[in-house]
Parts: sequence; structure tokens; C-alpha cells
Amino acid sequence: MKISFNWLKDYIDIRETPAEIADLLTFSGLEVEHLDEYQTVKGGLEGLVIGEVLSCLPHPNADKLSLTKVDTGGDTPLNIVCGAPNVAAGQKVVVAQVNTTLYPTEGEPFKIKRAKIRGEVSEGMICAEDEIGLGTAHDGILVLDTNLTNGTPANQYFQVDSDHILEIGLTPNRADAASHLGVARDLKALLNREVKWPQVDHFSFDNRERNIKVTVENAEACPRYSGLTISGIEVKDSPNWLKAKLESIGLSAINNVVDATNFVLHELGQPLHAFDADEIAGDHVIVKTLPQGAKFTTLDDEERTLLGTDLMICNEKEGMCIAGVFGGVKSGIKATTKNVFLESAYFSPVYIRKTAQYHQLKTDASFRYERGADPNITVFALKRAAMLIRDIAGGKICSDIIDLYPKPIANFEVKVKYAHVDRLIGKAMAKEAIHQILRDLEIEIIAETSEGFVASVPPYRVDVEREADIIEEILRIYGFNNVALPPYPHSEYLAEFPEKDPAHYQYLITQLLSGNGFHEMITNSLTSPRYAEKASFLNEKQSVEILNKLSEDLSVLRQSLLFNGMEVIAYHLNRRQKDLKLFEFGKTYHRIEGQYIEKQRLVIFLTGNLEPENWIHKEQKIEFHNLYASAMGVIQKLSKGALQTANTETGALEYGVGISLDGELVATLGKVKTALVREFDIDQEIFFADLDWSLLLQKTNDIIAFEEVPKFPEVRRDLSLVIDKHVTFEEIKRLANERENKLLVDINLFDVYEGENIGKNKKAYALSFILQDREKTLTDKIIDKTMNRLMHSFESELNALIRK
Repeated sequence: MKISFNWLKDYIDIRETPAEIADLLTFSGLEVEHLDEYQTVKGGLEGLVIGEVLSCLPHPNADKLSLTKVDTGGDTPLNIVCGAPNVAAGQKVVVAQVNTTLYPTEGEPFKIKRAKIRGEVSEGMICAEDEIGLGTAHDGILVLDTNLTNGTPANQYFQVDSDHILEIGLTPNRADAASHLGVARDLKALLNREVKWPQVDHFSFDNRERNIKVTVENAEACPRYSGLTISGIEVKDSPNWLKAKLESIGLSAINNVVDATNFVLHELGQPLHAFDADEIAGDHVIVKTLPQGAKFTTLDDEERTLLGTDLMICNEKEGMCIAGVFGGVKSGIKATTKNVFLESAYFSPVYIRKTAQYHQLKTDASFRYERGADPNITVFALKRAAMLIRDIAGGKICSDIIDLYPKPIANFEVKVKYAHVDRLIGKAMAKEAIHQILRDLEIEIIAETSEGFVASVPPYRVDVEREADIIEEILRIYGFNNVALPPYPHSEYLAEFPEKDPAHYQYLITQLLSGNGFHEMITNSLTSPRYAEKASFLNEKQSVEILNKLSEDLSVLRQSLLFNGMEVIAYHLNRRQKDLKLFEFGKTYHRIEGQYIEKQRLVIFLTGNLEPENWIHKEQKIEFHNLYASAMGVIQKLSKGALQTANTETGALEYGVGISLDGELVATLGKVKTALVREFDIDQEIFFADLDWSLLLQKTNDIIAFEEVPKFPEVRRDLSLVIDKHVTFEEIKRLANERENKLLVDINLFDVYEGENIGKNKKAYALSFILQDREKTLTDKIIDKTMNRLMHSFESELNALIRK
């Protein structure tokens, strides 16, 4: 919404700069998003002056050019080469001096420079109206009829005005501020100055010869309807002052009648509509809905199909206007219009909002009606517009004021306690200060006790209906910056440990898994009790039974997400989808010693081939290590804590590992037991990971760890060990880090061998060790010494045979 600073000053005394007013409004809730300078002529005619042509001679080297001497008020006349056919001595003209920037009606701005034209010096330019943005004519230069002294700035002659436009990002609740007077009302409270309303006291009737009857059939959609008739008008261009007002806020002038209604709309915030009175069949205006499917052509010449709930302004034959939204093509103001019926109404926001949304019509009128206009201003606005039309279009007010308002809309009454005001604002305010702010906002106090008061809120403040709304009004006028922070902020001001957003991390992991080819599944928390009966790792007594169960198969809440996933896998295998990578976020439920326990889990399932078979990749079955890599990827994405793994066996897994983070078990993963798989008629291996999502969320951190790139090179040494079959790589890794934590950077297992050549219950590991010193280059002596210590540890503690 655009507000003209100059226009705003018509209604309230403003001594502050536009920037200061913008800040004041922003801090009170009317956010000024842009503050732009506006001029009635672009560039403000800066650098242009009134000059007098002293002499005009033909150019010696060009037939169509003239050499002129022009007095612009300086010590010496300017020599200017001019190509206009109408230039002559004795003329008063507009002169652009050297270094002046011109803003033409069409094309880009350009700067006047001192130049030679066909060998003759030119020290400026005598201007045509299109060259300085005053019009489109280019037949010749502007010749002025004026006695102003030479050198007078041209913007004084043309009365160029400058303004500042405040563009307010109006929130939907502040319909009361959708006008210049609405903004002035806020400034009244902020600046403690009175608002100057336009005068309508001298409104008068010229005669009562053309009374048009009004009937409101749908009073719910139109609680108030006001109108009057003006006869004998002349539709023509608006006066310059009115055009300038509208153009400053981005509106195009149309004609004096329509411009007057638009002016009042942006002045008072009350939409009006002017009908050609001679198009009102039967001299009868009827406010009603038309049948669903009825056709109506609007001002944009588009035929629209009406809803049965569209409120229409009709005559005795047809619709004339979609009420509060858009006028009709037939009844609008035309160049031939002589008589006008002027409407000023209050329409239900619900009806207008539904109609505007359905027809995709967003107008200045619907913008205000659908947010809530002022039902008590309709007659005032009607008088204001009628007097304005009579002044600029002639004519006579020739009817009584029709005002149908059967059920006046009452003020809102809101009870407010002083203790609540002090608590929500954060400081104790003087009662008189509270009363003054509310009075300035036109909110009346109708009853008061020592504990509080009752506020009577006018209906145009549609956003003030609760005690908290009243307190917000007090605070925004008092000023947020006037509420000081305490010297020692409490936790409500500063949070050392901000709460983590579980949805953020869930989205993060969903993106990670989806990017690695997984599909998310969502299963029912209700499941069959037989799973707990048959599964040794579940406790049947801990099942949470549903009281109002609809079937026996869905009568308990699940204790594990394993069985839901198995059902999903079986469903897809039966449809020949054998290669599956699935995950699910879900909850498990247990009843332990009368207490209900709910836990958030993340489960991962892998089965079939790692990738679809193609000519590049041969068929590769999914193995445990693929599951392990996926689970570790999730954990390491969320936390940088210390990880440990250990072999584990559960009732659901044939083999697997448990992963601990900072000493707490966060995941169990492995191959699902064959007997359990066969319960679901599945004949391929399934790998399953169960992660404690609640615990992982507690251990998440967004710390970005980094270290300087090493200046000295790393060294790799390989080692082949023959060890007992029960020794894990994790044990080897842990032992190596304990013995050589200074130089040892990384250990990698790159080959495993088991066979008769190395003996029964034995296996061979091929390991790579990465060594590095951040302070100096490693020598062979130090490397060999380090590797010997590692080999001795493996031999003595793991009974390893070093293959050399």
C-alpha cells in the first residue's frame, strides 16, 4: 500500500522528515518497506531554466539548423545550435544548460554536453516538451507565455512538485490503516497531535428530484447500504491537483467521477462505486444474489459465471456490479453519463473474500472489504465524494441520502486487567498513560476499577477483540524500544542450549538415505499380537493392547519395527521386486510395570542385489558390510562422537554388531535369522539395522571440525596377519591406536582370506597403516621402529602370525 507524504500532511501536522515518519510507523507495526522520492515530472526539471532567444540566424553549414543567442540570466548569452523549425528571436523558451540530465518521455535519460555542431559551438539545448518529459509533442520547441525573469528554474514555471512515497507492507489484520487517514490515526497516537478530517458539515441538497429506491434482500451480506443521486454532471478529465494525488501513489487518472471515488477510497479507506443512473432499470437498486451459473460481464469485458453466493448490485432487469469487487460494463461511468447514483456500503468480509477468490479479482475495493471496512463511515464518505464530484464535475445533489442499516454493528467490549498489561509488556505503566494511548486510538474506556477496565473498541478495528489485542495496541504505541531489558537477562531472553528441531534432522537423514537409493516407508503402529508371542526377543507382557480394537490382527501397538518391514518386503517380493533398500522413522511402544514407554526408532532394511543388473556391473548380492556402511553414514552425519563396535547376538539376528556412541548403544544391525524370514515366506537374505533415533538426536551436534592441511607427507605400510578366526578387525584397530596414537593416522582392511592353506579356524587380514608426523618428515628409521612395535603387539596380544 502506497501513502503519499504530502497527501498525509493534509490530515495531520507533520514536522518530521519522511525518514523519521517511516521509522515511527515501522516500529509501531506499519512496516514501511520502501521510501521513494517522487516527482510529478521525472528528474524534477533540475538544471532547466527559462531563457529568452535574443537572436536567431541560419547555420552557415546546415540548411535546417539555426544559430541562436539565448539569455539565461548569466553574464553572457549562450550560443545554442537549434534544429526546431519554430525557433525565433524574442521567444521565451526552456533551456537545458551544460551538464543537465534530461529525462525524455520515451527513451533513456541523457546529459547535455558542450559540443560543436557542423563547426559551430553549442552551449546547451532549447527543449521540446517530449525531450523534458512534459508530453509527447516534438513538432518544435516549447514557447512560453511568461514574464518570469531569465534564469528562473523551469520547475517553478511548471509547478513541479516533489513528494516521498511510503510503501507499507500492510498485514491482513490492519485493514483500518489502508488509507491516508488510517495512517494519520496511528500518527495521532504516536505524535500526540490531532487528526484533521475533511469537512462535510456544509453538505447540502440542491433538490430532491431523482430519488432511486434501494432494496437489500441479503442483509447478512450487506449490513449497511448508503447512496444518493447526482444529476447534470459533465464527465471530463480531472483537475491537475486530483491527477497529481492519484498518480503519486501509482494510480492512473480515468475521469473526474471515477477519480473522485478513488480519491475518497485512498483518503478514508471506504470503497465507493458510481453507477450511470440512467442505466438503473426502474430506478430501483436491489442488493441480492443471482442464481448459480448466471452470466455477468465486468468492466474488463470478460463474461463471468456467478456463484450462487456472489452478492450483486442489480436493477429490476439485471445485475450491474459484483458488490464490493468489480463493476459491470454496462452501468459504469461513460463519457456520455449525465446522472450518477453513488454507492457507499459495508459488505460482509466473508462474502467478498469468497467472491474475489473464486473470480480471481483483486481490486482496491475488495482488498479493503474482505479485511473489514468501517461500517460507521459510509455516510461520511458518501457526503465527501458527492461534494467533490459536484465541485469538479458540476451537477446537483438531487436526492435524499439513502441509509439502510437495520442492525447497527456494536463496538467490541473487552475486559482488561492492569496486572496483565504490566506482565505482557514487561514493565509497569502508569494508568493515565494507558488511558491516553487508548483514547488517541479512539478506544473508549467505559468502566474502570482498581484492577482493570472495560475497553469499547470501534468496529473498524477488526483486529482488536481480546485482552491481548488491547495490550498489543498499548505496547506498539508506547514503543517496544521503551521497554528496557533487565540488567541480568534470564533464560527467557538468552538460551545457551537452543532446542534442537527433530524435523530438521529427520529431513537431513531422509535426504541422505534417499540420495543413496533408499525408499522411505510408513507403516501402521498397530500390529498383530502373534509377533510378540512367537519372537523370543519380545516380551508378550509388555504389549500395549488397544481397548477399542477393530480386529485381532491390529490389536496391539508394535514393540519393534522389524515385523512391519518384513511385511513390506514380502509384499514387494510377491510382486517381483527383489532388490529393496528401505528405511522408516517410527515409534515403538512398551508397557513396563504399569508405565507406557514410547521410543522413536529409525530402521533400515536391505535385501537382494546391491544394484540392478546391467552390462557394466555384474550381479552383486547385498552383504552385511553394505548395511554397516549405511548405518555408520547416518550416525556420522549426526555426531562427531567416539564410535565403538562390538559383536552382538539378539533373538532376531543370526549375527551382527552393536554400535556405541560415546559409550551408549545407538544401533544394532545384522542379518535377520533365516527361521524368522521364512515365517513371511521370504527366501532371500534380509539385513536389518535398528537405530535409537531419540538417543541420536540427543547426541547431534552441528560443530564443523577442521584442521590445517599437513605440511609433511604421510607414509603407507602394509602388513599381512594370520589370526584366529574370532579376532575382529575392530580389536586390531583398537589395539593399534592404543599403542601408536601419535603417528598412526588410519588403518584399513583391504583383503581377507580364509582357506586350508593357513589352517583351520584361521584367517588372513591384509592391512594398510597410514603414518604421519605433523611437525616433521618421517624417516625410515622411525617408520620401521613404529611398525615393529605394532607387529610385536599383534604377536603377543592377538597371537598373530606376521607374514613377511
